Amino acid sequence: MKSIMFIAPPAAGKGTQADLVVEKYNIPHISTGDILREVSEEDSEIGNYVSEVISNGGLVKDDIDGFPRNIEQAIIYDKILKNLNYKLGYVFLINIEEKELEKRITGRRICENCHAIYNINDENNSPKVESTCDLCGGRLYQRKDDNIEAFQNRYKLYLEKTEPIISHYREQGVLYEIDGNHSIDEVFAQVDNIISGDGK
Repeated sequence: MKSIMFIAPPAAGKGTQADLVVEKYNIPHISTGDILREVSEEDSEIGNYVSEVISNGGLVKDDIDGFPRNIEQAIIYDKILKNLNYKLGYVFLINIEEKELEKRITGRRICENCHAIYNINDENNSPKVESTCDLCGGRLYQRKDDNIEAFQNRYKLYLEKTEPIISHYREQGVLYEIDGNHSIDEVFAQVDNIISGDGK
C-alpha cells in the first residue's frame, strides 16, 4: 500500500484535493489541521494553547502538531511507514502564488453544518445568499486564523520549515509538483493523472 501526502501553503487547497482522492480511491484521510481546530474549541489547557497559537498563525509544539512540519518529523514518518510495510508513494507539492493565497484566505467561508467551503472573493465560488450555505442553508463562518496577519506568519513558517522536507522527498524521487493556480477540478486532474500512472 502506498501513502499519499500533500505539502502546500495555507489555503492552497490540500484538504480539498485530499478529499477528492479519498472519494475516488477510497483510502483513509488524516487531516491534522482539522484535528487541531477541533482541539482548539475545547475548554482545556491544551485547547486554549492550540487556539491561541492557531489564531496567531503559528505552529504548535512538535509533540502536539501533525507532521511532517519539519525534516525531523519527515524522517520519523518514513520510519513509521517502513515499520508498517507501507511504501512512500506520492508526495504532492501544490505550488500557488502568494497573492492568490491571500485572496483565498480572507474570502474563505465555511458552513457550520455541512462544512461546505465558499469564497466571497471568487464570484464562481461565493454563496448565492450572503452568509448562507447553498447546500443546506447553514450559517457560514470565517475561521479565526483566516486573516492577513495570521496568514503571513503561517506562510513565512511554511517556507522556512518545508524547504528541507521538499528536498528530502525530491531526492527520494517521490515528489510531484502541482500547479495550484487553477480550478479545483483542474488541480485534481493533475493529481489523478499521476496516481493513475498517466502523468509519470
